[in-house]
Amino acid sequence: MLVKNVEKKDSKTASFQVEVDANEFDKAVTEAFNKNKSSISIPGFRKGKAPRAVVEGMYGSDVFYQDAIDALLAPAYEHGYDNCGLRIIGKPAVSNMDLSDDKVLTFTFDVELYPEVTLGEYKNLSAAKETFVITEEDVDGQINGVRKRNGRVIDLEREAQMGDTADIDFVGTLDGVAFDGGSAEGYQLKIGSNTFIDGFEEGLIGVMPGDTVDLNLTFPESYSRNQDLAGQAVVFTVTVQNILESTDYENVTPEQLELMGLEYKTKEALWDAARKSVEEEAENNYQTNINNAILDQLVSDSQFTSVPQPLVDEEVQNYNEYMEAICVSFYGCDLETFVTTYYQMTMDEYNAQLTEMAQETVKQYLVIEAVARQEGIEITDEDINKKAEEEAKEYGYDSAEALLDEVGKTTYRMYMLQDDVMAKLKTMTNVETVEETEESSTTAQ
Repeated sequence: MLVKNVEKKDSKTASFQVEVDANEFDKAVTEAFNKNKSSISIPGFRKGKAPRAVVEGMYGSDVFYQDAIDALLAPAYEHGYDNCGLRIIGKPAVSNMDLSDDKVLTFTFDVELYPEVTLGEYKNLSAAKETFVITEEDVDGQINGVRKRNGRVIDLEREAQMGDTADIDFVGTLDGVAFDGGSAEGYQLKIGSNTFIDGFEEGLIGVMPGDTVDLNLTFPESYSRNQDLAGQAVVFTVTVQNILESTDYENVTPEQLELMGLEYKTKEALWDAARKSVEEEAENNYQTNINNAILDQLVSDSQFTSVPQPLVDEEVQNYNEYMEAICVSFYGCDLETFVTTYYQMTMDEYNAQLTEMAQETVKQYLVIEAVARQEGIEITDEDINKKAEEEAKEYGYDSAEALLDEVGKTTYRMYMLQDDVMAKLKTMTNVETVEETEESSTTAQ
């Protein structure tokens, strides 16, 4: 294959051609014939046994051309991508395909380019690192988190009370018709959290596990997350499936620790493990804060000719896929229900914020790539495979290939490149130690 006529149209787009010679094309035609011949019936021959020349004589010499062209498209683009000298993002568009009389095939690809990034000064950055003090409240919070994640569901022979966490299924209807964002299964609701509209949580008090109630409620006139529901009388049909058991650290028993699936034999062992976890989490948070401070400053000081929409769209899609999985697995609802209930915003507001966040993330990717080029930092296929083999064993994957298939090789490469670039940037950054603030202490929890 031959790459030719590489042309930048402007700062954002370019085109190039990939020429496939006659020998390569004829080989692809032969492969297309071999792939299809078993289904071809020709009079005088057993099915699938007719020679290629006979098949082409009956159906035309170009009968397998389209299959051959389709098979050559991807490898032609990959060859062009690797050899055109352009930094390409997103998927290409095939603007032209030409097959000459002497069977030379030429693809013309239109592509979008990485924007030009003018880096700000990055060899003398500064960042603040906060000292932190672990308090008993921090450890209590960690223990409560462990308890909630491992709390067992029991059939309590009592009615639901204020402060209980109930596992519920519900369907909201307006004039007998279910409305969008008003239904969920396996939803864990803490009664008294004011997560739902007035009357919903109070209506569950006194309900036994397994019972179903109809709650006749009215959305407030000022309800903004769905204007169609503002001021409307609706019915929520709610089934309380279970109530989650709750216990505090002071009263936890070895039996309860075992029932929660925890390996600790005493509450003192649980406390030590929780403290260690809080310390590790706080340190990770502070390191993340340093990384964010460095990237925020570098992005702010750098200039971009554009923010590529394909990368923004990909970032939005990846985040939404992650959130949808979280919503189903942990909250028993779809993304829209989660957004309107937990984030208390409309999907339009959510999408606008997510797009803005994705744009900033893409800018971070771009400056990381730019610093890597400037500093000669590269991630080779050998580096990727070695790291993937190590992490596949650590995280229980069958192989490095299985890990890369799930994460995506390009994404995995970016993670590795970001780690190496951030490590380099930290060596050139003046880190100032400051006292922990109340806000950051809360964040660490």
